[in-house]
Amino acid sequence: MRTAYSASLTARILCAGAVLLATLGAFYGSGVLGGTPIADAAGGRLGADSTLLAPGTGAFSIWSFIYTSLLVYAVWQLTSTAGKSQSQRKIRPWAAASAVINALWIGVVQLGLLGLSVLVILLLVAVLIRIFLLMIPGTDSAPERWITGLTFGPYLGWVSVATVANISAWLSSLGVGEGAAWVTPLAVVLVIVAALIAAATVHFSGGRIAAALAMAWGIAWIGVGRRDGGLESVPVSVAAFCAAALVILYALVAAVTYRKKFDRKLEHAS
Repeated sequence: MRTAYSASLTARILCAGAVLLATLGAFYGSGVLGGTPIADAAGGRLGADSTLLAPGTGAFSIWSFIYTSLLVYAVWQLTSTAGKSQSQRKIRPWAAASAVINALWIGVVQLGLLGLSVLVILLLVAVLIRIFLLMIPGTDSAPERWITGLTFGPYLGWVSVATVANISAWLSSLGVGEGAAWVTPLAVVLVIVAALIAAATVHFSGGRIAAALAMAWGIAWIGVGRRDGGLESVPVSVAAFCAAALVILYALVAAVTYRKKFDRKLEHAS
């Protein structure tokens, strides 16, 4: 007879505590609750007008949603539903790691270490991808699907866009491509690549759209940043707006398509 799985309360408290403390630290370090805003740290290299791939200022408001979702996720870890979830058994340590790494990235940026920040954010992306892949097989309950999906989907989507901006800021700080004619075409290509990655998250996750929508948000704000501000670029702005619109359209169509396929499977099974 198979025994039902139940995680220890200690493991869940440790996860919740790590996520809670790291998230509160990130709130402060990012300038939401005080401290120096990320846009002003590292000599302003991560500001809205620092590079062609820097999202406009308003894009960063998504962090409030992500941090709030992480706090909800941390509290939910203390429930019996989370304790009995096989999926959470696998996701829990990675979730705690993502919060800690995010706080580490903020600390590194505040110290002005842009090169190191690239390594840290790439590690964060890798951890979030791992969580995303663990979510794909399905979860044990509707609350888990919503809480986990609305936490780590937007988290992955936004950090993916932030990674591109972070790398661009680091290269700019080294003087790479300064005044070169190829910088604008490359920025357009990278925007298109980001859109393709967003579409791939929908395809390979069976219709999950949260990550793609967060990426569309970030891409659209790149368009806003290149239209209004100190670093304008019509080609990059147009490419970003078009790419964001296509990502949203593809995500919605794919979500409906996958839902219909799922309903048909349920009908055949019954």
